[in-house]
Amino acid sequence: MKKEISFIVNGNEVIVTVEAHKRLIDILRGPLRLTGTKEGCGEGECGACTVIVDGRAVNSCLYPAMEVEGKNVLTIEGLQGDDNQLSVIQQAFVEKGGIQCGFCTPGMIMSAKALLDANANPTEEEIRDALVGNLCRCTGYVQIIESVKFAAQKLREKP
Repeated sequence: MKKEISFIVNGNEVIVTVEAHKRLIDILRGPLRLTGTKEGCGEGECGACTVIVDGRAVNSCLYPAMEVEGKNVLTIEGLQGDDNQLSVIQQAFVEKGGIQCGFCTPGMIMSAKALLDANANPTEEEIRDALVGNLCRCTGYVQIIESVKFAAQKLREKP
């Protein structure tokens, strides 16, 4: 069964035809060509595919594409500003060394964004809780936690 669905992705309305078995990640990486979202495990265990749907961080590898109808989706590509300027969170990851191989980075950043949108001044424990579903094999997490703390500080300082 195929169905045409409409939703907002990174501020733009899109209409795509999807098959019932397709997942959100399939639509993002396929017809929409938003390849910043990565598929690591395909089972919701690693968090590499994290995007934000209606303000909530979700694993796009588990999210049925048809359920995104009428919703607002934000991917890593949607964080860039004018002239491809990195967002505060992305820049914090660069400056604090929260990126090594980069495969987990989009999911980490999207989980951090969802947290910081809901809580401008999280504790380290709250940051760890927000990132618990995101796995990284390179950094050892210290730099990632520092990156989120730094981003929170920079966002609070922004006028």
